[in-house]
Amino acid sequence: MIDADNVVLVLLAAGRSVRFGEANKLEAEFLGKPVGFHVTTALESIPFADRIVVTDGCQLDFGSRGYRVIHNDSIDKGMSHSLHLGVREAMTASPQAILVALADMPRVTAAHIYRLFDAFDGPDSVVVSSNGEHPTPPGVFGSGRFDELLKLEGDEGGRKLVAGGRHVVTAPAELIDIDTPEDLERLRQLVHAPERTITRAVARQSD
Repeated sequence: MIDADNVVLVLLAAGRSVRFGEANKLEAEFLGKPVGFHVTTALESIPFADRIVVTDGCQLDFGSRGYRVIHNDSIDKGMSHSLHLGVREAMTASPQAILVALADMPRVTAAHIYRLFDAFDGPDSVVVSSNGEHPTPPGVFGSGRFDELLKLEGDEGGRKLVAGGRHVVTAPAELIDIDTPEDLERLRQLVHAPERTITRAVARQSD
């Protein structure tokens, strides 16, 4: 188990969003606010030692939400480069662990993050989320794993690291990430998003 005040949150919010089209997926509206602000709202009550966000050209003001903003000017290098930037900055606070989360996962809850903390068992600990089939962020990495995080390149190294860790299973709907407009539409339908309900009602009145 680890206390939140010994953990630095690294939120990854950079990327080309190629599959989402021209719009930035984090700025897309979901339940009345941008996709990227759902996770910040969900985790705002957790007393992390520090909050860091790695972003690129996103227009969301993460700084107003208590995050130190690190800019990734080389998004073509992939998510691993964003991770490296965030981990290096987090290490300046000498935390016992780093929580890595993604800004395009709008259904993550604080309760689940605390379950990850409960499963943490020391500096070499790796505790990640799972939908019951495969591991996924968010994940907690002990200080003994920081150097490994800095060496990750591409997807394969990350898969190997989390495969040997502990997996905390939660509802698949909590771990949905938004990559395409279709992903966002399916999530809206899943939670009966008000903006879609209103749109359909207006359309019917116009018929």
